[in-house]
Amino acid sequence: MIIVTGAAGFIGSNIVRGLNRRGINDILAVDDLTDGDKFINLVGAQIADYMHKDEFRARVLAGSLNSVRAVFHQGACSDTTERNGHFMMDNNYRVTLELFEFCQSKKVPLIYASSAAVYGPGPVYVENLVNENPLNVYGYSKFLFDQVLRARMGSLTAQVVGLRYFNVYGPHEQHKGRMASVAFHNMNQFIAEGHVRLFGGWDGYADGGQTRDFIHVDDVVDVNLHFLDHPGTSGIFNCGTGRAQPFNDVAASVVNTMRSLRGESTLSLPELVAQGLLRYIQFPDDLKGRYQSYTQADVTQLRAAGFTNRMRDVQTGVSEYVRALHSK
Repeated sequence: MIIVTGAAGFIGSNIVRGLNRRGINDILAVDDLTDGDKFINLVGAQIADYMHKDEFRARVLAGSLNSVRAVFHQGACSDTTERNGHFMMDNNYRVTLELFEFCQSKKVPLIYASSAAVYGPGPVYVENLVNENPLNVYGYSKFLFDQVLRARMGSLTAQVVGLRYFNVYGPHEQHKGRMASVAFHNMNQFIAEGHVRLFGGWDGYADGGQTRDFIHVDDVVDVNLHFLDHPGTSGIFNCGTGRAQPFNDVAASVVNTMRSLRGESTLSLPELVAQGLLRYIQFPDDLKGRYQSYTQADVTQLRAAGFTNRMRDVQTGVSEYVRALHSK
């Protein structure tokens, strides 16, 4: 049996589908469906059983889960604006620590979700303590468990891999609300209002020029499954494309893909702005000093671990995503 926590969430539900594509259906899906609408992410996926996260946590602490092949731990609160530190540290850090101890006692591989938020403002995104300076308690909750793994690397009984996700976008993120990707929000804005809004210039960047490492969720799944295939490899790895692109590229890809679906021509960025299809709003004061204006994963260690797949650029991945959303 393979366990996927956060299985009804964004990345978790895509990992379940990635396992299904390999013919793996003996999956225990762990989540909290109090928000019942998330069930839609598991429709069409094959699982063997579902368990609420609180029951799962109790079973982990009791050591009463057996015949586990591997655990993909994706369950967490991913809201970077959440200020309740007690909740965040229990839900993200403590639960991960408990699951780590369980997996080590049972000699079960554990692949867990860390985050690029551990780096804070950057500008160097290399897996090294000197580069890590989280700006919020979410980032700190991920940072702290990464330190546990580092301290225990020399005495592991089974594989443990932490993947520092950069800006992930793609299918099955609709439940995330404001924390959904900019591509998702851009498409909904364009459908509803006929234009897309981006933050204006700040922090030395031009309008829409803030730059991130945007990675399609299918590429994220491929990285996770790579480590499932290589149980002898442990460590902390960036999970990004290694390619930074501005928010303007995301918005332009969304609008031009929608225009293509309507039989309309592709427009350049200046043309999109001139025609009011792309508009800029003032950068919010409450985000100043708490915002990553630039991220770019250093993927040297990921490539050294044998992951050789070519990853989608924004133009390719966002176009695929918009077409998938539009088809539904």
